[in-house]
Amino acid sequence: MTGPDDQLLDPIAVLMARLLALLETLEAIARRLHPPVVASLAALMHDEDAALRAAQERFATVAWPEALHLFRDHADRASTCALRAADGLRAAASTGDLRAAYRALRQLPRALEALYPLAGALPAVSRFFLEPSRRDDADLLGRLAVGAERTGVMHAGNDTNERGGVSIYVPEDYDPRHACPLVMALHGGAGHGRLFLWSWLREARSRGVIVVAPTATGDTWSLMQPELDGANLAHILDQVAASWPIDRSRVLLTGMSDGGTFTLVSGLDEASPFTHLAPVAASFHPLLLGMASPRRVSGLPVYLVHGALDWMFPVSVGRAAHEALRAAGAAVVYQEIADLSHTYPREQNCPILDWLCGSGG
Repeated sequence: MTGPDDQLLDPIAVLMARLLALLETLEAIARRLHPPVVASLAALMHDEDAALRAAQERFATVAWPEALHLFRDHADRASTCALRAADGLRAAASTGDLRAAYRALRQLPRALEALYPLAGALPAVSRFFLEPSRRDDADLLGRLAVGAERTGVMHAGNDTNERGGVSIYVPEDYDPRHACPLVMALHGGAGHGRLFLWSWLREARSRGVIVVAPTATGDTWSLMQPELDGANLAHILDQVAASWPIDRSRVLLTGMSDGGTFTLVSGLDEASPFTHLAPVAASFHPLLLGMASPRRVSGLPVYLVHGALDWMFPVSVGRAAHEALRAAGAAVVYQEIADLSHTYPREQNCPILDWLCGSGG
């Protein structure tokens, strides 16, 4: 954007304020999603969706110069996706339908993907895509605004109707003279890497970490034939490392639900290239350790997260995994979260990165 006049500035400012407010609320709802409270969660939006809808309608009446059409389209698409999420949540709340709520929230990462290209033009958007503690860091914001080549969000064969591809985020202040830690983040059973990438981008952008979000080759991760998806993950990691210097001592495999289970299934293999594992809301069976090499497990850094309210894999599964891994000699950090259901605990990303990049690893 280069100096839009006042007729453009006001509708842009209003739309962005309303959009960012609703996105923050949708993220809070996604974190709190739990079967007994589905009917009450939509109330957290108050009238934020109505306010955004009104701002979007006004935004659509502006006579946009051709140079700003792409900007207009990204802002409009982000708003539309956020409103679809809000509409879906209100419909799910009226019936208490948990699955409908999950489907509605799939629009949230689509809204974030549409919005992110505006981070370079709008400081408010750039700040939104940072950890709250870093949003006033002028030096960081300045570096990110410049943007190096081959940085930002990239996709390879990873449209949401494709399987086996990958989405990658390389921080815009990436410096090829320094090797970066890497997080490979695996989506849940009904998920997709292109959408799950956004679960990690804010923290990675704040800390100079590369995020790789692959999509399973099948409907979900090949838990019964781990060599299938395992080979694809290793290939993707090699391709990324050939393009950007990677700190091979800080290569994390993490995932949610089926992605967390596959983190254990694949990550415990002796040939695994990953130095740290962080399964979230994962299933676990003692046979996993029975089949693993003691040499691989001994001292292996594992950050295990499970919700006390998890309805899909009860918390007893997480506790059993903790005890079994610890008994086998792994260096386990176990986080049991009292108010967490079977949802992704975004607030754990910062502690996980502290553990990966600091003395905890």
